[in-house]
Amino acid sequence: MINGSEANCLPVADRGLQYGDGLFETLAVRDGAPCLWHAHLDRLARGADRLGIPCPPQELLLRECRQLAGGESTGVVKIILTRGSGGRGYGPPEGPQPSRILTLHPWPDYPPDWGEQGVKVIFCRTRLGENPVLAGLKHLNRLEQVLARSEWRDRGIAEGLMQDIRGRIIGGTMSNLFLVRAGRLLTPRLDTCGIAGTVRDLVLRIAGAFGSEVLERDIMCADLFAADGLFLTNALIGVWPVRRLGTQKMGTRKISLEYLPLDLLAAVRRATRTPHNKDPLTLEGL
Repeated sequence: MINGSEANCLPVADRGLQYGDGLFETLAVRDGAPCLWHAHLDRLARGADRLGIPCPPQELLLRECRQLAGGESTGVVKIILTRGSGGRGYGPPEGPQPSRILTLHPWPDYPPDWGEQGVKVIFCRTRLGENPVLAGLKHLNRLEQVLARSEWRDRGIAEGLMQDIRGRIIGGTMSNLFLVRAGRLLTPRLDTCGIAGTVRDLVLRIAGAFGSEVLERDIMCADLFAADGLFLTNALIGVWPVRRLGTQKMGTRKISLEYLPLDLLAAVRRATRTPHNKDPLTLEGL
């Protein structure tokens, strides 16, 4: 769906294609409705504001999302917002006419036991460049992640961790990272690069209610191996505990579950699987 109509063609002059000039959101669908709707659309609006791209109303996007995903028990909706078409050259057009693209995809075939038994994770060679202006945004420029994800083909490896040019761990190719150490949660600082994930933000917001303190700080490789536990988050996986990091098994038991904040993680999983029409924060009248 492009700009509200059934279509699969985009003008070649669209700046999303020409320059990666835009943003995207990837939403889980349950029972025909998107999950974490407000979190995704708030992030889209914040990113659009930072890039100077007019953002469509939430009500419009919600109607189109429901139209696209209605009747699907599970699935994935991707929303892409570009600055629209423009002439040759980097200078953005005055009065841009944004393009909005919604696509529906099957639910990914992740092994169901990864959420409980944990996942294998490797370190990627590809590094993330630093740019504080774009840090945190889910913009369309994702070549670093594409190169990093091409580093493995083993389907038993769930994710690869990426460092910045200074060697700080930033997160996974598609996920955010949390460490458990001495009863506290630590997560990488995202002031110069990385994506501020919707589920990462959820953990930051609700951790206190479950008695967990979260600190954002610089994380190095040595910090990972000194941690009591690790887990990954995003809107589709919810939470994946890390069972093996590189060649090292995490903990002396299966995945050191006793160190993870299980009540908090269960609440996060529920939130990522709750469709918008069953969310008490659902917009009135939609």
